[in-house]
Amino acid sequence: MKNSSFKIKEYRIQFIQELTPIYDAGEAESFFYLILQEKHQLKRIDLALHPDLVFSEAEIVVWDSILEQLKLEIPVQYLLGKTSFYGLDFEVNENVLIPRPETEELVEWILSNNLIIQKSNPETSGLKILDIGTGSGCIAISLAKNIPNAQVFAIDVSEKALATAKKNAEHNAVEVTFINQNILETEDLRQQFDIIVSNPPYVRNLEKEEIKKNVLDNEPHLALFVEDNDALIFYKKIAELARKNLSENGQLYFEINQYLGKETVDLLEKMNFKNIELRKDIYGNDRMISCHCKE
Repeated sequence: MKNSSFKIKEYRIQFIQELTPIYDAGEAESFFYLILQEKHQLKRIDLALHPDLVFSEAEIVVWDSILEQLKLEIPVQYLLGKTSFYGLDFEVNENVLIPRPETEELVEWILSNNLIIQKSNPETSGLKILDIGTGSGCIAISLAKNIPNAQVFAIDVSEKALATAKKNAEHNAVEVTFINQNILETEDLRQQFDIIVSNPPYVRNLEKEEIKKNVLDNEPHLALFVEDNDALIFYKKIAELARKNLSENGQLYFEINQYLGKETVDLLEKMNFKNIELRKDIYGNDRMISCHCKE
């Protein structure tokens, strides 16, 4: 792409063509419109209504740079420095995982369960919520934004991840108490919570071959992988803490490894949790679990 200027609609065609050896055409096109919106505040409809719009030479330099990085399979969200999650904008970088649609489903489940409770008993709006392994803060911040008067806390072992999460909380105008802590080395959370939620590392090393290159090469392995011989290490530890630190009939939610649904349910049953529910995600995979403490 050496031309000094391009009609945007013509650049779009070449952009997609250059990416289709790596991505399918639909995904390449979605990248184009994401970047167009972020860099120029233009949408698909704007291009349809104004087909003669052009990129300047300087703008083409920026686009060509992004294109070359996409060819290296660097996630477009990292290139733009942001993504959308549950209707909110989040900064993302190499220190945090890119939030997934499946995790939005987990947030929706928590909110729908507690909306019912709040309607029947408005006094429960002051819930205390803990998100373990918060990363970008997407779960904690989305819950804080949508549950009135909730006290939300979030733990992560990575100081760099917490720095990003703090920016995201400020940007989305919510109060979250962030704590730098290694949950595997924690014996007691020192306070009671009504809800504990976690999307901990759960991908086994044996499953690495299933992970796309753009994830494997760019997203933080600390937040992704566990050893094959101890795949439920975080679930066991968090469940132990939940037994000590959940309020009476408090709620525990997990995002899980799709291949370990039964094993995770068995673990929670052995630890005497009740009302254990395993749910599938939009793709039909076992993806999330909720349960309650024994009364």
